[in-house]
Amino acid sequence: MWLAIDTATDRASIAVGGPGGVVARETVVGARRHAAELLPAIERCLAAAGVRFAALEGLVLADGPGSFTGLRVGATVARALIRVRAVPCWVTPSLLVCAATEPGPEPVLAVSNALRGDLYAAAYHCRPGAVETLLAPTVLPAAEVLRRVPAVRRIVGPAAATLGGEPSWPDAGSLLGLVGTAGAVTLVVDPASWEPQYGRPAEAQVKWERDHGRRLVHSLGTPR
Repeated sequence: MWLAIDTATDRASIAVGGPGGVVARETVVGARRHAAELLPAIERCLAAAGVRFAALEGLVLADGPGSFTGLRVGATVARALIRVRAVPCWVTPSLLVCAATEPGPEPVLAVSNALRGDLYAAAYHCRPGAVETLLAPTVLPAAEVLRRVPAVRRIVGPAAATLGGEPSWPDAGSLLGLVGTAGAVTLVVDPASWEPQYGRPAEAQVKWERDHGRRLVHSLGTPR
């Protein structure tokens, strides 16, 4: 069994499952609730699945771009879990999780709010057993996104309505489904130095770097 966590948006999603599908899910709504409620939600999810933490085979985490605070909470919890039980940890963009939540035969554009009039945007073609990245996660003015990926007709993600799509949020069940999919996940080689992909410096990141006296380094590991 694997544990999947996404905290990139104001809707944290947790799931436990494996190759046979999702066994249990939990959701925490409200970005300010992530820090206090993520661990209890994980415990409830494991209990609902009838799985002890010691029996977990791995962890898969959506690593942004997204909310600085949400991603920090998810990363901190993931590191703590890995310290307790040395299992492999895989990461994937939260925008890919949005795209994988609604698979189909056509390429998908996934967008979320980057504030300041910008969007986090990425485009993928999710085929059975493989993912092709057409546009890696990037920050673009909303008016520029469709010019970068004009052939994409399906638009998903928390900010999809900005471009005429139907809003959706990353789902940890879809995150579980990406494990073992070619081009979808990345192994974290050094959890101690790894950081989520925040997308760009935010006020919270600037404060963190000032308080800690160092830059947040993005160290994702080795692509699968």
